[in-house]
Amino acid sequence: MNTPTPPAANASAEAPLAIAVQYVKDFSFENPNAPQSLTDMAQSPQINVDMNVDARQLGERQYEVMLRISAKASKDERKIFEVELVYAGVCQVNAQVPDEQVSPLVMIEGPRMLFPFARGIVANATRDGGFPPLLLNPVNFVALYQQMAQQQQAQREANENGGAG
Repeated sequence: MNTPTPPAANASAEAPLAIAVQYVKDFSFENPNAPQSLTDMAQSPQINVDMNVDARQLGERQYEVMLRISAKASKDERKIFEVELVYAGVCQVNAQVPDEQVSPLVMIEGPRMLFPFARGIVANATRDGGFPPLLLNPVNFVALYQQMAQQQQAQREANENGGAG
């Protein structure tokens, strides 16, 4: 005979953040100088990677988190390849999480959970485009969140001062 678990025990065991669904929202891969770019592999290209996180509220304690990744490879001022990916997930925040912790949780843990999947998409796209797979380095999403918070604070202060500065 199975004894049901009390509801209070279930609630405390729930994760603070759960991803209900994840998906590719936007994706682009360009290899504009193929096949020439594929034959000149003696010198590695310069690769610039940019990553941003965004979120929007969908419902009560439900958020869409978007991880925006842009990677551009060039050699001698010539574009070798470009990958742009917006990988998103719908995150549900547990009701037990205090309101002041919701934003950091969504903006740090959401992208941290989505990143391995986005990293795989970028690696596969570059490999399928004829290049070695581009393996993105792990990201410190706490530092990224803090950087974005500082930029938002500076923007608010600039707006309050009438843009003079």
